[in-house]
Order: sequence, then structure tokens, then C-alpha cells
Amino acid sequence: MTLEEMGVIMDILTAAYPNFHKAKSDEDIDKATDLWAAMFAGDDARLVAAAVKAFIAADEKGFPPHIGAIKAKMAALTRGEELTEYEAWNLVRDAVSNGYYGASEEFAKLPVILQRLVGSANQLRTWAAMESSELNTVVASNFMRSYRARSAHEREHELLPEDVKSFMGELAGRMSMPELPPPLSERDVNERRNAIARELELAEAESKLKWAQSRLLGAPDGEEAAELSDLAERVKGALQTAKAKIGG
Repeated sequence: MTLEEMGVIMDILTAAYPNFHKAKSDEDIDKATDLWAAMFAGDDARLVAAAVKAFIAADEKGFPPHIGAIKAKMAALTRGEELTEYEAWNLVRDAVSNGYYGASEEFAKLPVILQRLVGSANQLRTWAAMESSELNTVVASNFMRSYRARSAHEREHELLPEDVKSFMGELAGRMSMPELPPPLSERDVNERRNAIARELELAEAESKLKWAQSRLLGAPDGEEAAELSDLAERVKGALQTAKAKIGG
């Protein structure tokens, strides 16, 4: 919608509500027109005009509309009749009734907003296996509460100007979690486990060799020196074997 088209809309509102711009300077009127034009910049001028006329036709109080009122009227004209929370739950419950064996087909039949709330065909299958008393009380209550909140959120989102929607989309993209790497295969897990075990074996052998060498430096006598020397040789052999295992 252009600034010129919004000027026509403002003329309609001024004609219907003579006090719309009463006691305002030309500068204030221009600022108000600029604001309205910015808030409806991404909308079809014909739809905005239709919403303004629909508001005027149904108005019984005689007060001019604010921007939010026209946005709400536009949403009502384009969205059509919305499911109530009970109607939404009845659709889901019907899907659950055939959800044990036909979960995928039933899930595909649900409106998109209900698919988002249910989550997956597996959830329908899980609910189908529940006792009906729990399904029709706990699950039903939680679902209808979630549906009310989701519907309100989507209505509010529809009313946002296009530039705000675009900015929110950019923010969501920046804040999205990075894609996780695929899970390791059983073979990869075993290879990593074995590699860690070999590194631990090497570290243990190096520690024992250092200990034996430090004791030998103390110049022990007789049998102890022989034992330490023998230990050092055996540790060196174990160390070489550990290094060979890890390719070092």
C-alpha cells in the first residue's frame, strides 16, 4: 500500500468521523498518515479499504478506529471462521480413534495448526493406546489450552507489519540451533573406545617407566636394583607395544 493510497483511506475515515483529525495541525496529520502507511505498507490497498468500510458499517459507538482495529478486521475478512478449541479437539479425537493403525493417514488429514500441536503421527498412536478417561480429560485439557495459546499467537503474528515479520524471521534464523552431526555408527563408537583405551594404556606405561627410572637414579643396591632394572625393561617393552597399537 502506497502513501497516496493511505491518503484516500484517511479521507474516508475523516468523512465518516469528522473528529478524526480535529484540532490537529497539518504536520500532525501528515505524521499520522505516514504512520498508518508504514503499518499497512505490505497490505493490499483494496483489503485495507474493505476493512475500513466493514468497521464503519458495524460501528455502533461512533469512535474512529485505531490501527489495531483495522488490522483485526482485515484478519477477520481473510481468515474466515476459526475453529473453536472444542472443534479442534473433536478433529484430533476423531483422528485418534483410528490412530493406532492409521496414524500417518489421520495425521495428514489434520489442518496444519493441529499438526503442529499434535507433533507427529506417533503421538496419535500413543494417544490411541491410552485409556479413554485419561484421553478425554488430561490430554483434552492440555491440548485445548495449547490450541488457545497457539491461535492467539498466530492471530497476533498475522497483524504484524511485513517489515516486522521479516525482522522476526531473521532473528529466528540467527537463533536457530546448528544442525547436529549424524549419530556415530556402532563401528565408529567401538573404534573410538578402543583408541581411548590404547591411549590410556600408553599413558600408564609411560608413568611406570618414569617411576622405575627415577628409582634407578637413586642408585639402589643389590636385589632391588636388579628388580627395578628388570621392571624398567618390561615397561619399555609394554610402552613400545602400546605405541605400536596407536600407530606411534
